[in-house]
Amino acid sequence: MVIIDRLCYNSKLRYVNAGEKFAFSVLTLIACVISRSIRISCLVLIMTGVLTVWKGGIPVSRYLRLLTIPLVFLILSTLAIVLNLSGTPMDLFAVPIGSVYLTGSRDSLAYALKLILTALASVSCLYFLSLNTPMPDILNVLRRIHCPRLILELMLLIYRFIFVLFEISSAIRTAQNSRLGNRDYRTSMKSFSALVSALFIRAMKKSNALYDAMESRCYDGTIHVLDETFPPRKREICWILFFEAALYLCVAAEKIVL
Repeated sequence: MVIIDRLCYNSKLRYVNAGEKFAFSVLTLIACVISRSIRISCLVLIMTGVLTVWKGGIPVSRYLRLLTIPLVFLILSTLAIVLNLSGTPMDLFAVPIGSVYLTGSRDSLAYALKLILTALASVSCLYFLSLNTPMPDILNVLRRIHCPRLILELMLLIYRFIFVLFEISSAIRTAQNSRLGNRDYRTSMKSFSALVSALFIRAMKKSNALYDAMESRCYDGTIHVLDETFPPRKREICWILFFEAALYLCVAAEKIVL
């Protein structure tokens, strides 16, 4: 989370209008989910990757490493689709295990590949938004489209407390390591339980202190944050409209062919 926040503030697309980036990400994500097509997913992956790395200036190695995280979960979750225990072998592979086969079919492999690419392309859309847009700018866009105020304030507080809790846990972990608190499995489990309990207590104290600070500053039920807005550009809007129109035409064409 800290790495993503650091990258988005150093991105070359940082000062592009947040509404444009939000609209591009959401529209592309919807098209990708609706199509569930390998071609559309590959197109979205390439486009968002090029924009994030080339236009945004995000390092390729860092971007690929971030994509690896959801990719591992997707591969593990789709193994249940590809692998089957059956009394009859299927057309892709078959490994005999006693009286049954650990087997899989080509259709199940194609379906699993389609799910992986669709989910990964959807994640790449969200990465494009999160790696190039700071959280306050995203909340400002959500506020403009009349997202419920309570949800926005909860998002802001949760976002703030992620860094607070990360800093506290890092300090506690450093103190435990300096005292050999993780020298073996038994001491590691004991240190981890102590870390969780201490983190819970510190979080409660921090939340109470934050609420007291907000009350002392005339908190009226709304958290006011200074927003830094950047005007939209006609050229960028035209490119977004052109790409989304072409993308949805491809989606419609695939639906008609199927």
